[in-house]
Amino acid sequence: MASRTLFLCSLQVAFVILFGLAEAQLQLNFYSKTCPNVEDIVRKEMSEILSIAPSLAGPILRMHFHDCFVRGCDGSVLIDSTKNNTAEKDAPPNQTLRVFNALERIKRKLEKACPDTVSCADLLAIAARDAVLLSKGPTWPVWLGRRDGRVSMAKETKQLPPPTANFTQLTQMFGAKGLSIKDLVVLSAGHTIGTSHCQSFSDRLYNFTGKVNLNDIDPLLDTQYISRLRTRCTLTDNTTIVEMDPGSFKTFDTSYYKLVPKGRGLFHSDASLLANSFTKDYVFKHANGLQSEFFQDFAASMINMGNVQVLTGNQGEIRKKCYVVN
Repeated sequence: MASRTLFLCSLQVAFVILFGLAEAQLQLNFYSKTCPNVEDIVRKEMSEILSIAPSLAGPILRMHFHDCFVRGCDGSVLIDSTKNNTAEKDAPPNQTLRVFNALERIKRKLEKACPDTVSCADLLAIAARDAVLLSKGPTWPVWLGRRDGRVSMAKETKQLPPPTANFTQLTQMFGAKGLSIKDLVVLSAGHTIGTSHCQSFSDRLYNFTGKVNLNDIDPLLDTQYISRLRTRCTLTDNTTIVEMDPGSFKTFDTSYYKLVPKGRGLFHSDASLLANSFTKDYVFKHANGLQSEFFQDFAASMINMGNVQVLTGNQGEIRKKCYVVN
């Protein structure tokens, strides 16, 4: 317990030094007077949700990632489309997240306890942390005070790093959000929990260069793994799901780093981590253990990501329902 407390304190200090209180405008005790039990409420609901459907931990973590990469961490990924606008949640990268109802359930609890107080953006940041913790992963202090955005457009999801991205594309997309190469290799390990639809990687199995035959495979993907995936996925399959971290997809650990060097990272973006000396060294280092160090790194990178382009103060709003602007 003492070591975890010291770890959390060091993260808090590092965050203040890195961003500066004036720039970040987020606070650990933001709701101490207005909704002091906010994190307890979210944790209780998350525990109940994941006890019934533990596979939802991965999508909740990825939803926070998808939110922060488009317009910053403003909860815009949660907004419904309207007659005149297709929102982020209906763009192809977000159509498989399947946790919108779970987040709305938690929001109703928060509105009952603290009306018009806790933003959907903050709710999502806390829920993502708890999704990792409840999957036996690390915890970290969630800095709060984000406001909710009022705009959500499907076309802007082009800012999300796709599973087909190469290393240059990944570094450019992370860099555009103020995130480092270390953040890239660390946050990629979020693929240790959850599942993916076949359509996100089936080109690696059948149509890697456009020849559409059984020999047209990604040479970076292990051939035995290809054979196993082909028993589940066809080239046109857009419904079947597979584990991203086979045998460990409900547990947050370092097994992702053990798979990537073997050519068993599910996505091309996973394999791309071996194309750079720094990220390759990090993968191999953590393939051999060092889980405590990785947990510290993941916590720090999640804090970094959670600060991307946040709305604070009088910006945005506090949505009463996450799926619709006030």
